[in-house]
Amino acid sequence: MSTILDRTAPRDFAAEFPARLSLTPKTTLAGQLDGAWWPYSRDLEAELPPLAAALEEPWGRITRVTVNPTRWPVVPYTVAVNGRMLHVGWFTEQDPDKLILLSYTAGRWDLLVIPPETAPAAAARLMAAAAIPGSVLTAGVLMSKETVIGRGIRDAVRREATWEGEGGAMSPFGNPMGRSALPLPGNGWR
Repeated sequence: MSTILDRTAPRDFAAEFPARLSLTPKTTLAGQLDGAWWPYSRDLEAELPPLAAALEEPWGRITRVTVNPTRWPVVPYTVAVNGRMLHVGWFTEQDPDKLILLSYTAGRWDLLVIPPETAPAAAARLMAAAAIPGSVLTAGVLMSKETVIGRGIRDAVRREATWEGEGGAMSPFGNPMGRSALPLPGNGWR
């Protein structure tokens, strides 16, 4: 079996920019997620070092990461981070939209993983929702809700464009209708 690594950004791009993170504030409320991460690509080897570096100060040294291989074309066993090795594991039972980070001294954190190709507005909504303290929403639920929200936004934009393009006429059923669908006036002229 051959694997094709489809990157949405060059490998160097992820290393040049800091990790895009939204973390839950420190609180006594325990939730399903500890925040969200929006990587630049689906290349774990390039994406994990900036993530681990960004989390070192607030959470301590990350020693192990687990992912579901569904969203990652290649899952390396280890990734070099600041002269040490970060161990990477994968579990098909794990939510595909979640990354689990482990530390010997500080514990475990669960992050929502926002796909790299996500539009910035959708990513902002997801990052904000994943960082709500005490939230009971899982990564999978947040992603499915965003799909519905995104579809609703796209449909509203399409309806508005159709409305503007058709002169604002709507059928009694709420669907935009073209000029030819308008009833003839009393004199027969349109």
